[in-house]
Amino acid sequence: MHYDGHQRHPVHNLWRIRRYVRPYLTLMVLLALAAFAATGASIAVPLVVQRVVDGPIAHRDPTGLWWLGALAAAFGLVEAALIFIRRWTQAASALGMETTIRNDVYAHLQRLQIGFHDQWQSGQLLSRVTADLSVIRRFLSFGLVFLIVNTATYVTVVALLIHLRWPLGLLVAASAIPLFILSRRFSQAYIAASRRMQDELGDVATLVEESAQGLRTIKAFGRRPFMADRFGQEARQLHDTAIGKGRLLALSSARFDLVPNLTLAVVLVAGAATVASGDMTLGQLVAFVSLQLMLIWPIESLGWIIANAQEAMTAADRIYEVLDTPPSIVDRPGSVAVVESRGHVRFERVTFTYPGTGTPVLRHIDLDVRPGETLAIVGTTGCGKTSLVSLMPRLYDVSGGRVTLDGRDVRDIQLGSLRRLVGVAFEDPTLFSMSVRENLTLGRRETTDDEIYEALRVAQAEFVYDLPWGLDTRIGEQGLSLSGGQRQRLALARAVIGHPRVLVLDDPLSALDVHTEALVEEALTRVLHGTTALLVVHRPSTVALADRVALLADGEIAAVGTHSELLETVPAYRAALSAEALGISDDVVSR
Repeated sequence: MHYDGHQRHPVHNLWRIRRYVRPYLTLMVLLALAAFAATGASIAVPLVVQRVVDGPIAHRDPTGLWWLGALAAAFGLVEAALIFIRRWTQAASALGMETTIRNDVYAHLQRLQIGFHDQWQSGQLLSRVTADLSVIRRFLSFGLVFLIVNTATYVTVVALLIHLRWPLGLLVAASAIPLFILSRRFSQAYIAASRRMQDELGDVATLVEESAQGLRTIKAFGRRPFMADRFGQEARQLHDTAIGKGRLLALSSARFDLVPNLTLAVVLVAGAATVASGDMTLGQLVAFVSLQLMLIWPIESLGWIIANAQEAMTAADRIYEVLDTPPSIVDRPGSVAVVESRGHVRFERVTFTYPGTGTPVLRHIDLDVRPGETLAIVGTTGCGKTSLVSLMPRLYDVSGGRVTLDGRDVRDIQLGSLRRLVGVAFEDPTLFSMSVRENLTLGRRETTDDEIYEALRVAQAEFVYDLPWGLDTRIGEQGLSLSGGQRQRLALARAVIGHPRVLVLDDPLSALDVHTEALVEEALTRVLHGTTALLVVHRPSTVALADRVALLADGEIAAVGTHSELLETVPAYRAALSAEALGISDDVVSR
């Protein structure tokens, strides 16, 4: 997901961030007032110096010198105290805003449909929630404040310079023209470089994440040099983009620095001549030069402020690419919460096509699963079995037809309610970097230890009690500290722990040895009694759990019946079971 250049005005999405600023508006106003007061104190010092030079020094009055010196020191102390207050306040408010935005982005990612996550690289999403939000925080805490304060400082100082000596003051004011031209050219080039670098940073994050998760595969195939080369190419591209971006910033900073220095040189020469002619006092010249020196930092920082603002604009664009994506699987208006269910599941003329593709995966599916019945879905690899059962908990929505629970379209049932009624265990289990207990309950606080024990017994996962801290043992990211069979058993326990009315099992026993599989199947027989179940079968031995079997071929239901009936009368069913047992694809079976 990269920048295509067809965006609205760069400031548009950054301006939308203002809603996160509103809760901190009072704090931001106080912060700005403190910044203006600190700037006022710093501006007052050169004016005091003018009085010192034209007064006590010119008249050799030591007493007056001490008083004015003390006044200058007081202004310096006030400025230091105000800067401390400003920095501390702006950091706290910016971190609060960053946290709120991050929470909103994460919550929105959780609401977005599976199809969205299928199309996006996880590293790109990660970089938006981390690096991009850090860029916005820096802009809100420093860039925005400095932009306001430095602009006010520039205008105030130039006005004072014109008041002290208007010809020289106008000269300093005229130096803003080349600065404006330089900043305009710089911002146009920098925003493209900034967006390109942030996209490439997301690509590198994706590669690092994939390499970490696939480390066993990389090592097993001896592909470490290949992956290192691939990472090196991505990192080199990011490095070159960053160098180019740094070159732009360095060149612009040098130009921004050149303008005030040349202006200062002209002012020193012209000012000295004016003092010599008696049209300006020495104290006025000292004050003029001191005030003009105060403009060097606002001008030198202009490049950094523009760069920070450009990065914040592209970061806001990238964040709103996510926030502006509407969830497609949501509660319909008028959807209801269902607490009790008989578990009567029907697929009525269901058609399904994955988003972004044109070929239907499922066509005209008609199935009637009676309450308490277990229906096995059999078919060769790639025929659409997982797609079919994913429609039940609305991981995807049908493209045509409907799926019903007790006669009600599942799209008319509130998502939270539906997913409490439907338990799911997939062939490729996902475990989180948390304790065993937390992985099993996933926030379901009402779950008791007895319910956990029963679920673990059904899944033959009592091994968790032998772990160092039992249920409180952290199992690491993706559960890779466990074997594949152990991960599957924990995922199965998680599916049955809530006593769901409908159970969707996508071959959750594929990684188990024959002995453990037999024990799990025996326990599941008791669990499935009275529970409506959709069971995706890849092993012929698992079919025995089902009351009926549906044969799925080429995205359509080819036959429905008991295992023995289909085995006797449907050659394609026998072929599908044989193909699954041997790992043969659908194409081979059809030849």
